[in-house]
Parts: sequence; structure tokens; C-alpha cells
Amino acid sequence: MDHVTTAGRATPANKPRWYRQLYFWVLTAIVIGVLVGWLAPATGIAMEPIGTTFVNAMKMLIGPIVFLTIVGGIASVADLKKVGMTGLKALTYFQIGTICALAIGLVAINVFRLGEGVNADPGSIKTSDSAAKLIDAGQHQEWWQFITNIIPTSIVQPFVVGDILQIIFIAVVFGIALNAMGKVGAPVLDGVQRLTGVMFKILGFIMKAAPLGAFGAMAFAVGKYGVSSLTSMGGLIALFYATSIVFVVVVLGSVMAFLRLNIFSMIRHFKEEYMLILGTSTAEPALPGLMRKLEHAGVKKETVGLVVPTGYSFNLDGAAIYLSLAALYIAQATNTHLSIGQQLGLLAVMLLTSKGAAGVAGGGFIALTATLATIGTIPAAGIMLIFGIDKFMSECRALVNFTGNAVATLFIAWWDRTLDAERVRRVFAGEAVEPVPGQDPVHVDDAMDIDDDLVEYGRHSPKHPSSAADAAPKHSADADLAQSR
Repeated sequence: MDHVTTAGRATPANKPRWYRQLYFWVLTAIVIGVLVGWLAPATGIAMEPIGTTFVNAMKMLIGPIVFLTIVGGIASVADLKKVGMTGLKALTYFQIGTICALAIGLVAINVFRLGEGVNADPGSIKTSDSAAKLIDAGQHQEWWQFITNIIPTSIVQPFVVGDILQIIFIAVVFGIALNAMGKVGAPVLDGVQRLTGVMFKILGFIMKAAPLGAFGAMAFAVGKYGVSSLTSMGGLIALFYATSIVFVVVVLGSVMAFLRLNIFSMIRHFKEEYMLILGTSTAEPALPGLMRKLEHAGVKKETVGLVVPTGYSFNLDGAAIYLSLAALYIAQATNTHLSIGQQLGLLAVMLLTSKGAAGVAGGGFIALTATLATIGTIPAAGIMLIFGIDKFMSECRALVNFTGNAVATLFIAWWDRTLDAERVRRVFAGEAVEPVPGQDPVHVDDAMDIDDDLVEYGRHSPKHPSSAADAAPKHSADADLAQSR
């Protein structure tokens, strides 16, 4: 296959010292947070506002960044059919990946059978108020609702509530319309791309507080839930983590090997995002960083803008492993026998329910309850058996979800014949490469003037061009406007 080559001259990256890198301080904050929550639980619980404030600040930017990135990518594509094909390929890959994740979870719990011997009586299981709300939401969650909920009733509401699926729908429609307008829509497209640079600059400001956010979130989690649940249900937690590691190394690693890339080099490249996820227990704050770094690695903007946000709703590999493990564990613990055929039916249902609660608070439990309610053979009250340890599995779910979406985007870029594997290898190895013309965003950690950021982002020329080359418009929209004048 012929792939686009965008790799520039490779030079050793001028990396800051280890004590000045973001991931070091986030990791340090996580360790301190664990110690505070463990040694002084009351103090740890009091740290909740710090973590919540940081996560909310990150979530504030996710909707606008997703919208602007998708619109900018689609509106600048010459052939809209390619966008449609990219979306179809992505959905196909997502389903195959989800099936693999569900299957490996089913195999693991059937081999180790950790639920046997628990002999829990569903009728005697007490349900807490918080769990009861999730159970009720799951029992009223229909598998088809995620399809009908994609189209919003208001163009503003999705941005208010942070519904990524609805934001994606609005962005795709807006991008297609803007593309169809041609030169008339060029000023709007230019404004969209400039706003993207502004949003990433704001993101850079917020990321400076990542260590504080990670500390607050981790101190609260350990302070509230303690470590006793880790010891009492350590077997299930260990199995979930081990299964997730096997999935990442074997399944996702095989996909990366097929692309002639190294899964461990990719993980090292995203170390800041992994530390952020580990500290906040959610993958959402890492979404902008994932998009920026994939673009810097040479993946086309429209591919990143379409695949990554969609994957956050449809490609939840970590959640899929959790669903299959948890459902079979509850069945074993309540002495509910499931034949191979019933387990395959359970897998088919989870293919749908895992998408139904995407982006919803407590989505894992809602999806699990919806699955159990749909099947009808496993008592829904059994989720209380794992309710206490869910918090300690959420980090792993988010880490696997994030990794799966990074690999998926690279694979879809290869499938579209636009992946420059050599450039990706150089970037993942930490080498400095020349920016992709008109696409490559500045790094989160760069501290430069906003106008300089936009110049490097390829959106407009410097304020005072020193040459005819500098004065030439860098973006196609600018060129079209110049010609029309």
C-alpha cells in the first residue's frame, strides 16, 4: 500500500530534565494522594473539591475541542466520501475490538471461576441508595436508546451537559455543510481553526494544575473507599487487571505489530496522559492530549477528529472486559448456571448495552444492570457484590479504553492509506520531527505567545512577514480568499 509520507528531518528531542516533566509531578501527586487518603481518611475525603474542580475544568474544554476538530477536519477535506468511509471503517473496527475484549473477559472468568463458593443469596443482598439509583437507571436503559439519543433536541444542550455523541453529530453535520459552501464558507473555516488553537492554549493553562487534580482525586478515592475492599476482593481486581494487561499486550500489541509499530513505545509516548487518567480515574481529561499527539505523529486531522471522539463512545475495550468479567462473576457468586449458548447471548447483548451508557456518570454499572435486566437470568441485585471495588477498577477501564482508541486511530489511518509509519516511529521514539504543514499543533507544554502558536499551527502568517514566502497564505482557505479577491 502507498502511504503518505510526511516525516521530516529527525533530530534528537531536547527533553527537559525528569523533575521538570509533567508526568513526574502527576505520579508524585498520586503517591502523596494515596498516602494522605490511607493515613488520614478524613483529610483525604476533604480533598474531593480539588480533584472535582480539575476534572470539571478539563471536561469544560472537551465539547468545544471535539466540535472544532471535527468541523475543521471535515470542512477541509476535498472528498466527503472519504470521511464517510473512514467513519464506516472505524465503526467496523470498534465492533471487532469490543468482541475481542468481551471474549477475553469471558474466557478469563470461566478459567479462574472466582465467583464459585461465594454462594450469595440475591434475596438477602442489601442495596445502598447510590447503587439503587444506578440499578434503576440500568433497568430502564433500553439497548436502542443510544441510537435515538444521538440526535439532540437543541443545538446548545449537548455542550451544556457534555454529551459527546450529540456533539459529534452536530459537528459532522456542520462540517459537511461548511464543506459544501466552498469559498463562501472559507472565513468560517479559518475562524474554526484559529479557535482550535485558542482552545488548546487554554488546555495548556489547565494542564499546569494536573498534579493538584490528581492528588485531590486520589486522596478522596482512597480516603472514602479505603483499602479494605482491595483485600477482600483482591482476586477479582487482580484478574481484571491481569486480563486487561493481556488484552493490551497481546490483542492491541498484535495490531501495532501489524502496523510495524511498538505498543510499548506508544504507551511511553502517552505517559503524561496515562498519569492523568490514573490520577482522575477517567479517560476524558486525556482526550485533547491524545488528539494533539496523534496529529503531531502525522495522523490526518480529519481522521483524528472523527475516530478519537467516536471511539470514546463506541470503542470501550476496558469497559467491555469489565462487563463480561463482572456479569459472569455475579452469575457464579449467585449460583446462576449459564450455558455456552447463554454466555454467547450475553456477549451479543453487551455489544449493544456497552454503548448505551457511554458518557453517563456510573456508566459501567448502568450498562451492567441493563445487560442483566435484558438477559433476565442473572439477578441485578448481585451488582452489590462488586459495588465496593468498582472505584478501584475504573482506572484500569479508563487506561484500556484510552489505549484502545489510540491504537484504533492508528489502524484506521493505515486502512485509509494515510499513515506514515516511519514518522510515527520517530515521534514515539522521542525524536523531534518537522511539523506537518497546515496541521501539526503545538505541544501542550510549549509556552509561547498565542500568535506564535497559531503560526506553528499552520493557520495564518506572522504579523510582520519578512519575505514573500512568509507572506503567502498557509491555509487553503486563505489561498481561496486571496484568489477570489
